Amino acid sequence: MLNPADPPQDTGSRATTYTALAAGQDFRHELEIKRSRFITVLRRVDGEEAARELVADLRREFHDARHHCSAFVLGPDRAVQRSSDDGEPSGTAGIPMLEALLKRETAPGVTDLSDVSAVVVRYFGGVLLGAGGLVRAYSESVSSALGLAPLVRRSRLRICAIPVPHAGAGRLENDLRAAGMVMAPTSYQDRHTVLRIALPDQAGALAAATERILQLTAGSSALTPEGTEWIDELLG
Repeated sequence: MLNPADPPQDTGSRATTYTALAAGQDFRHELEIKRSRFITVLRRVDGEEAARELVADLRREFHDARHHCSAFVLGPDRAVQRSSDDGEPSGTAGIPMLEALLKRETAPGVTDLSDVSAVVVRYFGGVLLGAGGLVRAYSESVSSALGLAPLVRRSRLRICAIPVPHAGAGRLENDLRAAGMVMAPTSYQDRHTVLRIALPDQAGALAAATERILQLTAGSSALTPEGTEWIDELLG
């Protein structure tokens, strides 16, 4: 049974899958580099306002830190990309952090991480790192955190309804599962049960599923598309 992490949405995105942080609490990781502390915080976000809220939250929590540098990537197509050096020399913090997000491989040869805001809080330790040292430190801070953070595969699935009499709903659901269909939540009406299946949002999937339903129900039931949902699946 599928449990969407977010409400149904139809973004019109070209991408039908991408990778994101697992929903839930922020993920934190700390490095010490030449006596400076680099505290990286990652948060799953769904928009620019939420991404910037992470910066504001950490400014309050780590109010005595010298820098709160940030980067975020948003959307299935990663169309929104922002970064900030927050007082570090230009190009030594925000951009390396953003590149660490963009270049993170989520599978061999695949770089599709999105919907993530990263903030690196720096406590200066008294040793100057130089421009090259800062670039490496901020990049390594984000990369190290991502290497330990839980990730999910987000897939855009088309939800389709199948109204059937109450008496036949259980048998049809079993047949659908046996046929390899992925079930979405069922609802119960006064006169019938509405079974729902989740199909890949790809050309041909709806036609193939429609034909299969007609076979399983001897032509008595048909699919009704209800829109799309982004579904999370935890990566191993």
